[in-house]
Amino acid sequence: MGNRRKKGEYGYRTYHRKVQIGEVLFGTAMILVQLGARQFTDSQAVKNVLTVMAVLSVLPTANVASPLLAAWRYKTPPLAFLERVRPYETKFPVLYDLIITSKEAVMSVDAAVVHPTGVYLYCTCAKVDAKKAEKFLNGMFSAHRLDPHVKMIQDEKAFFQRLDSLKPAAEYEDDGSLDYGRELLKQLSM
Repeated sequence: MGNRRKKGEYGYRTYHRKVQIGEVLFGTAMILVQLGARQFTDSQAVKNVLTVMAVLSVLPTANVASPLLAAWRYKTPPLAFLERVRPYETKFPVLYDLIITSKEAVMSVDAAVVHPTGVYLYCTCAKVDAKKAEKFLNGMFSAHRLDPHVKMIQDEKAFFQRLDSLKPAAEYEDDGSLDYGRELLKQLSM
């Protein structure tokens, strides 16, 4: 499967949405098949079993549909954005297309830079309260024994100014926290 995307790769949101739509459609079709099969039997016991199977099939289908609906409006950023960020990948790791959820917000993070001086997230959603998001993410980083230096940036110009000001990660001593921080962001993402 050549088009398969992993969390943190550019295009993941679009890929994941297609997979989720397929899973929801498959689950819906199975529910309808089970309910339709009731018409082809005269046995009340078989009808009851098919009804129970259809009802039990609703839960996994709803579990896939729920995050799909929550993240429906968040799409992969334009290719021009990727081309603008890509040169920075030689200086430090960059994650793309994350959707991080907290109790208070769904945060679409188009790009996340995990750097020895901190984590810099570019979020295009104007509804997200950056201070609350930073507090949540800093709390998560602290809970995982990482330095809580997370900064959410909602202005594209400010985000690229921050990237320009960062030195290459190779100039800092690597204690393994960069990889751990990247993995934590992936785990927090849908």
